[in-house]
Amino acid sequence: MRRADLGDLNVFLAVARERSFTKAAAKLDVSQSALSQTIRKLEARLGVRLLRRTTRSVSPTEAGEQLLTGIGARVEEIEAELDALSALRQKPAGTLRITAGEHPAYSIVTPALARLLPQYPDIRVEFIVDYGLTDIAAERFDAGVRLGEQVAKDMIAVRIGPDLRMAVVGAPSYFTTRPQPKKPQDLTLHNCINMRLPTHGGLFAWQFEKGRRELNVRVDGQLIFNTLRQRVDAALAGLGLAYMPEDVVQPQVERGTLIRVLEDWCPPFPGYHLYYPSRRQSSPAFALFVQALRYSGPNRSR
Repeated sequence: MRRADLGDLNVFLAVARERSFTKAAAKLDVSQSALSQTIRKLEARLGVRLLRRTTRSVSPTEAGEQLLTGIGARVEEIEAELDALSALRQKPAGTLRITAGEHPAYSIVTPALARLLPQYPDIRVEFIVDYGLTDIAAERFDAGVRLGEQVAKDMIAVRIGPDLRMAVVGAPSYFTTRPQPKKPQDLTLHNCINMRLPTHGGLFAWQFEKGRRELNVRVDGQLIFNTLRQRVDAALAGLGLAYMPEDVVQPQVERGTLIRVLEDWCPPFPGYHLYYPSRRQSSPAFALFVQALRYSGPNRSR
């Protein structure tokens, strides 16, 4: 039987059960004339009359009763199975693969997951911390996290955090033998704690801006790390100056265990965005993940 015949049979069942074209039309949200035409075509294909029609009533013929008895329960079973599949499709479940740098991983994504996952035990998240500019399509990630200015134009971007600032900090013990830098160029005279970039293998340039002046300073020092914690600990130990996200070192600055310098050279810049390649990312699990991370504060993104 053709797929169209299945739809016609569903129309017949509605009319036969309701004993009325009017009620069946309302139930199926179609016109009475469309129902009548469908039934006539079905009877013509089957070569038997299925319904008796009078001005006051509609009732199945003997052939109609046989068809109603034979397929009615089966169609109900099929509809129940389709409803079950629909419910399964709408159930938030499955594995999401996400990549992000260390800072947004612990400052934004992990707190959001702590709120989301206990409510949805069938959602699993594989989270890869990576400082590189990962090609999420090639690496089969569902989404990634980057600073707003780093998101490619062909990606869908959702802002997940406020604007950021960087901070240059050092321990009080470090400044006992060295003067505090007054301008970025002074950093060339200091022992600076570097970070290795995994993408290109180079050292991260410290970026500064004041008014219309922008400077990238290649600093030097005895230490090179690739994690936030190592750089903070080294700075606290008085081993050099560190260039860190402001929120990471703010508690130490407030306690006085780190001293902030060059603050007037560190203006805010666009914060983190979740990005993915297509709006077709429509699974319930992914939609919940995006909603859990979406930033609703000032400077909200596209």
